[in-house]
Amino acid sequence: MPLVTTRSKDEPRLSRPVRVAEAIKDWVVEKGLKAGDRLPSEPEMIEQFGMAKGTIREAMRILEAQGLVRTRTGPGGGSFVHEVSKQRARALLGNYFYFKDLTIADIYELRCTLEPQLAASLAGKLSDEFLDQLEENIASYPEPAQTADEEREQHIASLRFHALLATQSKNKLLAFLIDFMTNMLADLTVYRKLYNPPNVELWQKGRDYQVHLVQALRDGDAKAAHQIMGDHMATAQTLMSLQEAEMQKRFMSE
Repeated sequence: MPLVTTRSKDEPRLSRPVRVAEAIKDWVVEKGLKAGDRLPSEPEMIEQFGMAKGTIREAMRILEAQGLVRTRTGPGGGSFVHEVSKQRARALLGNYFYFKDLTIADIYELRCTLEPQLAASLAGKLSDEFLDQLEENIASYPEPAQTADEEREQHIASLRFHALLATQSKNKLLAFLIDFMTNMLADLTVYRKLYNPPNVELWQKGRDYQVHLVQALRDGDAKAAHQIMGDHMATAQTLMSLQEAEMQKRFMSE
């Protein structure tokens, strides 16, 4: 089997174990293997991919580190296909952006594009039980925060509203991206202390938008849901950017 990977000319050449790991992943997809399916034994892998034992073992270690393979010892043991959890995928992708110095504007550029579309697509399609769950989430921040700690918790709870909504999308990629962005924004808010000082306007407008959005979703009004979410994202970007600028000003004066 040829070892084929997709990479740009500027990327360094991949090591042989990495290329073999990629080839194994391609083979798993080609054979239609699912989570829990047993992978071939080491001798079979050596024959299948035409590589030395050391290279195969290193490739399997790479796949284990990526969470795509799980090895069990003892009777019935071996190597098995493993499905990467959303939490692990989020952590791995977050590691990539760790040193990228993302800004509020970077995150909201995507949120302003994706979340209104998500809201419109879900109008009239959510169960009463789930809509009640969204309203319960909103009810967890009924009054503006009085302290920085309360503001932090309210901000994270408000972002949870959007993560919850994303779980209802039939588009798994869209759902993951929105979930990833809300979690990244929550981490960024805490890390850079963007919740301090408390921002009553951010709480009030954000909560009002969410209340009106739930009603539009309940009414099945896709146009209104798109508009409300778009306005919500634009307002949040403006206010959060001001928080970010204030934080930078404080940092420079210290």
